Amino acid sequence: MADSIIHLNTGQNTNINEAAQIHVTIQSASAPSALDASCFMVNEGGQVPSDDYFVFYNQNSDPHQSVVLQHAEDFKSSFVLDTSKLRQASVEKCVFTATLDAGGTFANVQKCQAIVRAGSQQITYEITQATAETALIFIEIYKHREGFKVRAIGRGFFGGLQPLAESFGVEIESNSDAKSESAAAAESSKAPVPAPVKKPAPLNLTKIDLLKRKVTLSLEKKKVAPIQARVAVVFDASGSMFHLYRRGIVQEAFERILAIAAAFDDNGELDVWFFADDFMRAPSVTAEDYRYYIDRTYTLGSKGFGNNEPKVMENVIRKYTKEEPNANIPTYIIFFSDGGVDKERKITQLITESSNKNLFWQFVGLGRSYYGVLEKLDDMPGRFIDNANFFALDDISKISDEELYDRLLSEFPDWIKEARSKGILA
Repeated sequence: MADSIIHLNTGQNTNINEAAQIHVTIQSASAPSALDASCFMVNEGGQVPSDDYFVFYNQNSDPHQSVVLQHAEDFKSSFVLDTSKLRQASVEKCVFTATLDAGGTFANVQKCQAIVRAGSQQITYEITQATAETALIFIEIYKHREGFKVRAIGRGFFGGLQPLAESFGVEIESNSDAKSESAAAAESSKAPVPAPVKKPAPLNLTKIDLLKRKVTLSLEKKKVAPIQARVAVVFDASGSMFHLYRRGIVQEAFERILAIAAAFDDNGELDVWFFADDFMRAPSVTAEDYRYYIDRTYTLGSKGFGNNEPKVMENVIRKYTKEEPNANIPTYIIFFSDGGVDKERKITQLITESSNKNLFWQFVGLGRSYYGVLEKLDDMPGRFIDNANFFALDDISKISDEELYDRLLSEFPDWIKEARSKGILA
């Protein structure tokens, strides 16, 4: 019996004890069809280096035997991770998943668990909120300093293996005729249905293309139809933000937002602003020119060191309501701030006055700070409709792309529906 037992809730993480091997079990008490467990060994960009790093029942290890699928039954699969080999591997994390491609959803799965064992330590994560998904990410084990940590994910995908695999850069060949034929043969012989044939991920995709896929998957998971919108991003460039610029965190955030524009905008263009005491309306950009955009475009300190949100907000409003009005398409504005918000009355006025315009404000707080009125958006009175949302992140560089897109797109699709019903959008 394990001496140390830890139970994780969704989103929590913990250190894994040092051990030569880490054992991972994906299991359930019962399910409408077999759980096909897999491990995606991904790099810093969240992608498998090649199909060789997709471990499943038809390919039970990676080329270096870092991760081995030792045992697979209908409702239980066991993996063994060699920690010494993993430390040397060119992957940053191992993502453990399961699919129900042969029928049913995870709403019908009982006692769905991931169990991690390292020596006498046992870490258990039980998923209790799965609904109509047919694929689930259970946990991820990732490198942390000289050791490893585990994070409870519990994120679902509709559509089974294909959207799940594609989110990690593995493409699944869709061949319904072949699959039906295989299924019929399997039914007659009582053998399991073979997995679809997989092919190498395209090598010509840019980082933005790969992130764009994750935006699309986030919408599909919410059963939201494709969105067409103008997309803008506003970056806080006050003095307290300088360390995030110098560490490349702002460039990384920019790339993740550019993927939303690539998915939504008719020409994939992202409009960009920087602000401090004054503001700069920067050149718009597409995925073809994303590299080093922040360093090429903005000089730290050129617009001061303080915070003046209203000034840049007025310019954003002017562009989309006076200079380039278009009542047929929504505008999605993602506004990054690291706090110090003190011009609350003017910010409230601008959000309220723009509530009958085709503008939606998504404010994102960076770190633990004072955000003032931004934290009270849900209760802000006097607006035509609720046109703004806010959430704060302790460290944007540590949040996964999938979680970031899920949070960024939590309210915007619903606002579009209400804006149409109220006549804001034609």
